[in-house]
Amino acid sequence: MKNVWRHPWVVAACNIVLVLALYSLLRIVCYWVNGAMFPNMDGEHLREILAGGVRFDLTAVLYLSSLYILLMLLPLPARWRESKVCQRISVWALLVPNILGLIVNTIDIVYIRFSDRRTTCTFFTEFANDDNLFGIFAQGVCQFWYVTLVGVAVIAVLIVCSRKTYSLPAVSPVFYYVCETLIMLVTAYFVVIGIRGGFGKYTRPITLSNALQYTNTPRESALVLNTPFSLMKSLENTTYVEPAYFSADELPEQMSPVHQADSSRVVRTENVVVLILESFSKEYIGFYNRDIEGYSGYTPFLDSLLEQSVTYEYSYASGRKSIDAMPSVLSSIPMLIEPYIVTPYSTNAVSSIADCLKRKGYTTAFFHGAPNGSMGFQAYARSAGFDAYYGMNEFGDNSEFDGTWAIWDEPFLQFYAQTMNAMQEPFMTAVFTASSHHPYKVPDKYQGVFPQGTLPLHEAVGYADYALRQFFATACRQPWFERTLFVITADHTNELTLPEYTNARGLYEVPVAFYHPGLPAERLEQVISQTDIMPSVLNYLGYNESYFAFGEDALTSGKQHPYAVCYNAPVYQIFSDSLLVQFDGERVVSVYDYRADRCLHTNIAAQVPEQRIAPMVNYLKAYIQQYIHRMVNDELTVE
Repeated sequence: MKNVWRHPWVVAACNIVLVLALYSLLRIVCYWVNGAMFPNMDGEHLREILAGGVRFDLTAVLYLSSLYILLMLLPLPARWRESKVCQRISVWALLVPNILGLIVNTIDIVYIRFSDRRTTCTFFTEFANDDNLFGIFAQGVCQFWYVTLVGVAVIAVLIVCSRKTYSLPAVSPVFYYVCETLIMLVTAYFVVIGIRGGFGKYTRPITLSNALQYTNTPRESALVLNTPFSLMKSLENTTYVEPAYFSADELPEQMSPVHQADSSRVVRTENVVVLILESFSKEYIGFYNRDIEGYSGYTPFLDSLLEQSVTYEYSYASGRKSIDAMPSVLSSIPMLIEPYIVTPYSTNAVSSIADCLKRKGYTTAFFHGAPNGSMGFQAYARSAGFDAYYGMNEFGDNSEFDGTWAIWDEPFLQFYAQTMNAMQEPFMTAVFTASSHHPYKVPDKYQGVFPQGTLPLHEAVGYADYALRQFFATACRQPWFERTLFVITADHTNELTLPEYTNARGLYEVPVAFYHPGLPAERLEQVISQTDIMPSVLNYLGYNESYFAFGEDALTSGKQHPYAVCYNAPVYQIFSDSLLVQFDGERVVSVYDYRADRCLHTNIAAQVPEQRIAPMVNYLKAYIQQYIHRMVNDELTVE
């Protein structure tokens, strides 16, 4: 037993646990020092934050200790590993990076009261021209001497209490190399899991926005996160550089995301149901493609539903990934340059349809059939103000799991409808479907039922459309159905085959439609994007307070600026009802008349009159400038 206790793996594990404990201690000190920042914190929620923080601490500590772990477990000859030189190097590999990590974590205990968040790499951009940083730091060390003492004590504990020596068992060489290699490989596997924050096809590497899963307000993310993690994750993303296209006075005249209160609006107290359909490109939907001879699409039910809805001839997604859709659809925050959820600014305060309607007495909930926490949806739903989140855990029957991503759409959408039956009206809910995601499987009982199409995706879209049919068959029998506005859209496009869609426009063409049993069907020539959904819903309901949204109302009053914006790296794109303009941040690089040239074969930038595209370009510049300024300065709400 004594030999096991001195084995390098056990020694390394003890040291990692010690560092994790010190991070948790600093988190408690952070709360003690900054308690006024978190006035509604009770014991149960603090325990939730402390437990959630360990997940981020583990990632940071494993990153910082990766060289140390490698040196401790690399199956070199035993005499080399046991030498004083090797053991001394290992100690330094443990102490140096982790002491630095504890230092910056301690400094942030004080700094978060000024920044409202953990320090990210934007700090170095913000203070690049400040020559007095050292003086400010020295002043802080003296002013907050008690925090300085805590930092010194924590570092002393790490130095004194960390285990620094180890020994290897005396066994045969063959047994030694086999066992030590296996230990290294198994440990490496779990280290990767720890650094990612989870493992599996549905788990994205943990990032800053995942902290919101454990908070009630974005500010609390400063407690959940640690500074080394925030620095490392923000280093992975492009830092926004604010352009100066317009002066501070000119900018709001070109474009402003602040929608002013209007007490004259007629208030409607109706339910809102937002359906975000995974990968439902317009190409797959026959309703939008009747001009293509011999093509009927793969969504017979959605086709019939759109016939009864308010639809738009020119409707676009704001991004190309699932994680772009929630901020775009529910909070009217587009994807520019990087997905908002993975930027250093993902802990900004945001508003949403749910957040606004809660002020009017609405009950709110978000539904996604994947394992809870998947894709960062649960974290975003919480930060956006949803009262409740329903995922695989709440569904409660893993026999309906598709084996890869989530609960099959048919049973989960039935669960969605039944759960709404128990909700107090008025309610606002949103659901994100999953079955039309790669690897495009359908339940065994539906094998061969839906058209195979030309891509594996087409059969999965057919199944998802059938699940949507069953949902509406259930919903239309419920007492709340007649009092509900349904919003139908998709998160993004997917594999495309028709030449009308395999281009810079088709990559973003998704449905955006509004269905209400009492709303006349209409097919409009307007341009609309996902970011227009929030203002359209709020204006339809007569929401009379100010709110924040990059989009405009396209349902009741018509858009003041009839454009849609998206980012198609490395260019920004802006659509009118006939033109697509591509802008690289400095100049217009391409212009297409997509009505006359649907496949975008001919760049007409040299022929189109400048006065025709100048309003579009000015609006786009203002849009970009507003986005980056407000993102960097945490101004994504009217407050």
